[in-house]
Amino acid sequence: MTVVANALVVIVALIHCYILVLEMFLWRGPRARDIFGTTAEFAAETGALAANQGLYNGFLAAGLFWGLAAGHAGFQFKVFFLLCVIVAGVYGTVNGASRAWFAQSLPAAVALLAVVIAG
Repeated sequence: MTVVANALVVIVALIHCYILVLEMFLWRGPRARDIFGTTAEFAAETGALAANQGLYNGFLAAGLFWGLAAGHAGFQFKVFFLLCVIVAGVYGTVNGASRAWFAQSLPAAVALLAVVIAG
């Protein structure tokens, strides 16, 4: 079960690495604008904010990778950062980003359940 749990944590971390790339480097491009439902004008005006948000997603991924690298001692890191991802996704969902539930909260909740079971 530990292998499955860690694989799910890796998936959640990689999702957040992808979000980092979208928000920090591709924000003004057509792919990110399509994913986030923004216009070119909005993307141009909010690029710095998006980059900052992308950085935070990178921190979430880094915390999850740290938890994986720490072996058994990383259990608390994985739990903490998965909970942070769940909260971020719920916050995004409540504030109009309906995809956040499926892209962030749901995968993190499944990973958290697996981590706790493997505990």
